[in-house]
Amino acid sequence: MKIGDIVVRKSYNKDIKFKVVDIKEHENKKRYILKGKSIRIIADAFEDDLEVINNTSSNEKASNLIKEKIKQAYSNKKNLKFRNDSESLKLEQSKARDVRVVKKKAFNFGKSGSVLHIDGDFDYLCKCMEVYEELLINAHGECVEESKQPDVILDLVKFYRPDIVVLTGHDSMSKNIYDYMDLNFYKNSKYFVESVKKLRRYEKNLDNLVIFAGACQSCYELLIEAGANFATSPKRVLVHCLDPVLVCSKVFNTSIDKTVRIDELLNETITGFNGIGGIQTRGKYREGFPKSFYM
Repeated sequence: MKIGDIVVRKSYNKDIKFKVVDIKEHENKKRYILKGKSIRIIADAFEDDLEVINNTSSNEKASNLIKEKIKQAYSNKKNLKFRNDSESLKLEQSKARDVRVVKKKAFNFGKSGSVLHIDGDFDYLCKCMEVYEELLINAHGECVEESKQPDVILDLVKFYRPDIVVLTGHDSMSKNIYDYMDLNFYKNSKYFVESVKKLRRYEKNLDNLVIFAGACQSCYELLIEAGANFATSPKRVLVHCLDPVLVCSKVFNTSIDKTVRIDELLNETITGFNGIGGIQTRGKYREGFPKSFYM
């Protein structure tokens, strides 16, 4: 077994696929450091608990679910464009007596702004950036360690001037937690909360700057209280790394004169309401009319 191998843990019924990222010696035994392939989790295990699997023989059901959610997010974008084009055509046709020609280029157009995604894990950030590109979302990625995010967040936001800020990374709860509202029982929630507070002091309007914050098992309630529009994790579960991207897509494909339907949004994520929650937020899609006649 070597670094780069894809493995599962027998003691956990092989529920999550991991990549071996490091190997350390522990009492004359090799201890393998593992990173979840899609679920945001860092773990360790000894060799006798691990089984190497073929990377191409991944969980087909999970893989299909991810593809389905991405396809759904992309179809929302296409449907919005088709709806706008249809409405524009109907408007032009209704005025046909007053105009000489109904031109296809007179259809509506729209714009949605940009995302700044800050993550403490380069591999997961790269996965997210690939899907942003697939969904035609203008996104900028910055890999910043969770503990350093509060120090740089304002400078990055002032530089990129995004419409949505995503703050993610790794997080976890202490095994002996007894107060779920005490940030001392979480690995990185305090850094996410501090970053959100700084952003809200900079821009207090929740619709002008939309914030998604948190990772696996993060303190959901305090992130929302700090000013996040969407956060993790209501039931302190592991969260899929692509869920923040799907949330951004839903916000961008909702018209600015409407609020994002939270129930619809959660149904379009991979983790669902156990891992993500939020508050009413206006969409970011702005219609324009007409399209340029010269492009």
